Amino acid sequence: MRLPFSLSNVTAGFLTVLIGVTSSIVLIFQAATAAGATPLQMSSWIFALGIGMAVAGIGLSLYYRIPILVAWSTPGAALLITSLMGVSLPEAIGAFVFSSVLIILSGMTGFFEKVMTYIPRSLSSAMLAGILLHFGMNIFVAMQHQFVFIFILFIAYLIGKQLFPRFVILFLLLLGMLIAYENGLLHLENLHFVLTTPVFTMPVFSLSVLVSVGVPLFIVTMTSQNIPGIAMLQSSGYQVPINSMMSWIGIVNLLIAPFGGFTLNLAAISAAVCLGADADPDPKKRYKAAIFAGIFYLLLGLFGATMVALFSALPKELVLAVAGFALLGIIGASMKTALEHDEQRESALITLLVSASGITLFDMNSVFWGLIAGIMTMVVTKFYAKRARAMKLIFSKMNFSLVREESDVE
Repeated sequence: MRLPFSLSNVTAGFLTVLIGVTSSIVLIFQAATAAGATPLQMSSWIFALGIGMAVAGIGLSLYYRIPILVAWSTPGAALLITSLMGVSLPEAIGAFVFSSVLIILSGMTGFFEKVMTYIPRSLSSAMLAGILLHFGMNIFVAMQHQFVFIFILFIAYLIGKQLFPRFVILFLLLLGMLIAYENGLLHLENLHFVLTTPVFTMPVFSLSVLVSVGVPLFIVTMTSQNIPGIAMLQSSGYQVPINSMMSWIGIVNLLIAPFGGFTLNLAAISAAVCLGADADPDPKKRYKAAIFAGIFYLLLGLFGATMVALFSALPKELVLAVAGFALLGIIGASMKTALEHDEQRESALITLLVSASGITLFDMNSVFWGLIAGIMTMVVTKFYAKRARAMKLIFSKMNFSLVREESDVE
């Protein structure tokens, strides 16, 4: 009997989830902690995200027969770690709901395709780089408390990045757990296998939190995740229905938000596994790999409580280091995109610095003010640049007229 799928479909789906989860799940726990979530509520976050990614990914892939991978937003999780300090969990949930509504509206109205042309990529990348900068620095901050431990991971990262870049974060996590266990830093007494119980949190809508958390979460997710995700699909030869995909992902996100599903988006880097020939030689059948990725995400959600217990057993320094290593690539790419255009470099740099500063003004966090400062800088710079060009044109015409008059006299 011939099966309707191949082993390569299953393998590609599993690797996609493995790469996506191991490279960023520590950020989910840090974000939930920043919001004051209990261990039970943390496991509900994983449950909501796992179920949401499974439902959206499997549903869209089956309907469009395209390998559509849905993931949580890694930059979004990093944003929440810094922006949810002092924010209550119900207010955070309110921001998740608000961001979901914005995603739905962006898809239903076609707003996403239009508005993203007005927000320069350099500013959104600078904002993202500013958010993530502290995570990269935390690698070396952790060395101050556990130098030998983190230094070994640093050397392992440098070597592993060259030999097996896709699995280097998983390798670091396993190596770190082994070192922690040998040194009595790993506490597994509370580890147990149990199905997750979802926890509903009634959202509370605070204007300052919606503006300083919900809006940046939407912008970061759309610019740093959905745009690359769409580009990845298009570069692989798939014609993607952008607006309808955004609408459906937003609807699923809205349903899981009260349980801790902060944001869903199209996968980019991890999606490459399901988009290549290794997933299936026939491009028309690669959607099956995405379906298996959804199945593995479903299992992740169901056993989210076990994942919470596992990561709660890890030493803080290990979590900081692994999160930092996982984000180094995104930090570098964001800085490159932010600073590569000469005419936008100053506004991007100001966005980066303000976003990284951690300031809070009028109940709005540094990410919001970073974007505002960058836009102000760009507007003023463009205004005076246009004025300078106009004056230059006027003087050039005046000089041309004087030259003509002199020639006529002669």
